[in-house]
Formats: sequence, structure tokens, C-alpha cells
Amino acid sequence: MISQSTIDTVFETARLEEVIGDFINLKRAGSNFKGLSPFSNEKSPSFMVSPVKQIWKDFSSGKGGNVVAFLMEHEHFSYPEAIRYLAKKYNIEIEETEQSQEQKQEANERESMYLVSEFAQKYFQSTLLNTDEGQAIGYSYFKERGFTSETIKKFGLGYSPEEWDAFSKEALGKGYKLEYLDKTGLTIVREDGRNVDRFRGRVMFPIQSMSGRVLGFGGRILTNDKKVAKYLNSPESDIYHKSKVLYGIYHAKQSIAKLDNCYLVEGYTDVIQLNQAGIENVVASSGTALTPDQIRLINRLTKNITVLFDGDAAGLRASIRGIDLILEEGMNVKVCTFPDGEDPDSFAKKSSYEELTEYLSSNAKDFIQFKASLLMDEAQNDPVKKAGLIRDIVTSISKIPDRIQREVYIQECSRIMDISEQVLVSTLAQLVQKDITDAGKKQKEEQKAKAMQPVVEEMPEVKQSADDLSGIEYEIVKALQLYGDMECEFKNIYTKFDEYGEEVTFTEVQACKVYEWIYLNLQEDEIEFTQPTFSALLKQMIEIYLNKEIKQENFINNFSVDLQGLVSDIYMEDDKYLLSGWEDKQQIPVKMKDMTVEEHVTQIIFDLRSRLIKKLIHELMTQVRPEPEADNRDVMQDIMDYTELNRNVLKRIERIRTT
Repeated sequence: MISQSTIDTVFETARLEEVIGDFINLKRAGSNFKGLSPFSNEKSPSFMVSPVKQIWKDFSSGKGGNVVAFLMEHEHFSYPEAIRYLAKKYNIEIEETEQSQEQKQEANERESMYLVSEFAQKYFQSTLLNTDEGQAIGYSYFKERGFTSETIKKFGLGYSPEEWDAFSKEALGKGYKLEYLDKTGLTIVREDGRNVDRFRGRVMFPIQSMSGRVLGFGGRILTNDKKVAKYLNSPESDIYHKSKVLYGIYHAKQSIAKLDNCYLVEGYTDVIQLNQAGIENVVASSGTALTPDQIRLINRLTKNITVLFDGDAAGLRASIRGIDLILEEGMNVKVCTFPDGEDPDSFAKKSSYEELTEYLSSNAKDFIQFKASLLMDEAQNDPVKKAGLIRDIVTSISKIPDRIQREVYIQECSRIMDISEQVLVSTLAQLVQKDITDAGKKQKEEQKAKAMQPVVEEMPEVKQSADDLSGIEYEIVKALQLYGDMECEFKNIYTKFDEYGEEVTFTEVQACKVYEWIYLNLQEDEIEFTQPTFSALLKQMIEIYLNKEIKQENFINNFSVDLQGLVSDIYMEDDKYLLSGWEDKQQIPVKMKDMTVEEHVTQIIFDLRSRLIKKLIHELMTQVRPEPEADNRDVMQDIMDYTELNRNVLKRIERIRTT
């Protein structure tokens, strides 16, 4: 178990903007940073990071919190895993206390699968480097490919022995459970009870997440056995979804964000060879057809993709289908092909860094130019084929969400293909309208299907309350969070009657901190919050203020993970307007309250009192019996007393507003 002193050091050292910057391309927005949400598919940034408060907020999904909460949401880390990740990033030594047997058993399935995968990667690399079989077969293969020892270690490359169950025996002997060896696909449990290694006699390529966690493996066989697949990947599991993973993203993410461009290739060795040659902003789709999820992964880091194709013209026609998917995501795409007989791996192997960068820069074509040059060879002088080619290009243009960008591409297509721009615009309009119609039909079908299902009304827990007090309770915890430690002078306004029976008002000033004023007033009236989340937040806030010295930059770290989202909501509520440049576009400043902190806090406390009194009056009204013989005197007296009390409260609220 990680010691509290280590956790405190991690929180004091870690910089939220640096950690999130490893996963998302952030841009300055005033005193904050903004970027595209990593939790939803969006074209405009709705993700905000506050370096001062060390909190983040994703307005598209509603998620938010501190640096650990981000890692838990984005990378699906457990709390200890997130702390370990940060400790490693900032070179903090981890102090641990002895774990009980119960705590050891609490590790969930995902964590166990990650642990098994990490062990497998180390085992395969050790076998490659330290055994005769690994050296003779695996290591010699990588050396033939031109990979250096440093590159082999950097990418965690390895080798799985030819023996049927060498890995499985080693893992089981080290205490790893067969259940998780099976679930990760590393071991195949046969019906006869025998455990067999999935990857036998293969060189191993570990597939890592953006944070460097081992998710699965790709294994290449080195024999010419046509009955066996050349490449074998880990099966889908709770931690490995091949359609959502890009090979090399862990090593490429910083370079992609820095250079604002991502090179996309097909294979593992393409990535490794280019990286070794100095081109680090490169990833691969791991031999699968490119998917929207993979494109969105890149979209978090850059808007620009350059697709690298080898010189095999036969495969190009099928490969360029992925370009339309990239365009649909609103990204800019270029294409670069290598000479006949060359692929990114072979070309990078024989070229210097300067030659490689020059070639990529000079030969990267706009996708229209690339499609035109590729398909024109097929069309030759056939007008029907040429018309089909033009329609193919316009179809790609129709996928682009931005209208201005579409128009620019139409002009470019008109110039290259020597065809009227008006005809292209007309064709584009037809295709766009068809897409809209199809989308409308799909939406209607989904609505119809939804209407057939039982209606279950789901209301956000934080926003609703049976007594309609959630709004005012939210305002109280918000004031407590934003101003709790602030010293203020609060006015207590009293009224009494003088000797002539005239009402006289006098004011008493009380100096104290905001949290003390709120706490004392709630205790005085024995007020309990009706909304469970706000009640829990109120309790934790009061305890924090009573027991700790508060600092803005680590305030959020004091709360349980389930409450951090609400705390970040409150902090970032006003900052969301910066995301769309509201003030610049509309020339309307965000409205702020025209009252002091003291006035605002006092008003919301008295508003709550008034609403609670009205609630009591309503409950008493239901007790009034309509029968003529019924004795309602006591109830009616209570109603009159509470009505008078509420009138006085409302007077005090009005005086606060006018003083």
C-alpha cells in the first residue's frame, strides 16, 4: 500500500497541464488551457484545464477532477496505479506499507490483466536477449531488419519460445492466475485441460496504450509455413480493443503534438524503422482497417494526418478508403507514396534522416491530387470512367464537415480535373443532401425503436430534488468552495419596537470566515440538506476548513473521487465561456453578481430559510381538515406564525439587497 507521504508528494509535484498534455493537444485560453474532449467525439474544444487550481473539466461529458481523476477516467487506472504513474513520471520514490491479504485480493480483473501483460512483455524480452533460442532466432531477425539494441529495448520487442507451454509454465510458476492468462489470450486453455501458449516461435511486438500500459501483443512467425498466419494478434479483451488502439502511440504522442502532424503507416516494423531514423510522430493501425476510434485518438493530438503508402499500386485502391473516414472526422489529410518496391520500413532503413524528411515533405500530396493521379491512370481516355473518378473525389469532399473547406477543395478539383465548378457544386449538393436524408431516416428509426421500449426517466442526481431545494443547496456549497476561507464582515439586521410602538432596525457586524458563517447559520436552524451529493460535499468541505490550511491549487485533492467532478464543475463554471470565445464573438461580458461576497452568502442562507418555511407551511396546510366540526385552531395558529416568520425573513433579504 502506498504511503500517505508519497501520495502527498505526488500531488505537490505533479502539474496537471503537463500530465494531460501527454494525452491531449492543449492550447492556451487566457489563464487556462483548452483542447478537444478525449471522452467524446467533437469538433470544437470543450475540455478546460486550470493550472492555477490544478483541475480539469470536460463540458461535453460532464467529467472533471484533479490529475489522478483524469488518469482514472482516461486510462482506466485504479487510484494506486495513477499514483504510481505520476511517481514514475516525476521520479518520486514510492514508500509502501505492508498490504494485508484482503487488500491484495481486492485487485480487480482489469488490474490483474494488466499485470499479466506486463509480465509477459518482460518475459518475452528476457527470452529474446538472454536465451540461445531467442538470440539465434528472434534477436538475429530484428538485427537483420536493422533494429539497434536501443530500439529493441525502447519498443519492448521480444521472442516467444517454440515450446508448447514455456510462457504459461513460467507465469503460473510466478503466481499469476490461469484465469487472467486465459482472459488476456496469452494462454489457450484446451478442453483436455492442457495449457498452450498462443504465441509460439514468434517475435513479439507489445501493443501499448497512450500511457505506456501493455494492452496486448502482435506476434510474427519466422518460418514459411503457409498453414499458419504470418501475424497473430491478441484476441479482444477487457483491456485490448484493436479498433481503438494505434501501434506506437505511446512513443509518438509528444512528437505528434509538437510537430502538429501524424504519419500513419500499416505495420509494426514501419513504425519502428521510421522512429529509429528520427521520425517519431508515426503510428500504425496494426494491420487492421482504419477505424473512426483510431482517427479520434490522433485527433486529440493534431488535426493533420499524412498517410504513408508503399509502392504496391494494387493495394492502394483499397487503402485509400480510410481517407474518407479521416475527412469525416474533420481532419486534414495528405498522402505520400514510396517508389515501386519500397515501403516505409525499407525506405527509412536505407535513407538518412535528412533524405527521409526531404522525401516526405516533397512527396506529400493533397488527397485530391493523390486520388486524381491514382485514378486517372485507370480512367485513361474513357469518359465514363473519368466521370466515375470525379464523382469518387466529390464523394470524398462531401465527407468534410466544414463548408468553407469543402468549397476550397471543389475549386481545387475543378482545376485539376478541368471541369466546371458549377457541375461539381451541384453534385456535391446532391451528395450532402443524400447524407442528410440518410441521417434523418436513421434518426427516425432510432427514435421509433426507442419509443417501443419502456420509458425510464433518468434525471441527473445532482440537478433534481424532491423538495426543489437542490438549486439553493448548490449555491451554498458553491459559495463555501469559492469563498470559504475568506474573512468577511457579515451584517445581522435586527428589528424591535421602541417605547412608542414604532419598529426600529439596527445592524450588528460580525467578522468571521465565510465557512464559519455558513456553518453556524445551518447549525442554528438545524438545517439538513435534502440532496445527498450536496450533503456529502457540505460535510467534507466543513471538515476540510476546520482541520486544514487551504490552498487553491490542491483544494480538490481533499475530496473523494466521486465528488471531484462536482468540485471541478463549480470551479470551471464561468471558464466554459472561454471555450467558444463568447465574449469576443458576442461582445457581451459574462454576467457577474452585483453584490459583495458577504451580501451574496447571507442572501442564499436566508433564501434557504424562506424556502424551508414555505415547505413547512405547505405541509401544515395539508393537515387542515375540511369538516365543519373539525378543530383546526392549533394548525391555523402554526400556519400564521410561520407565515409571519417567513415575512420577516423576506424583509431581511430585501434589506440585504438594498443596503
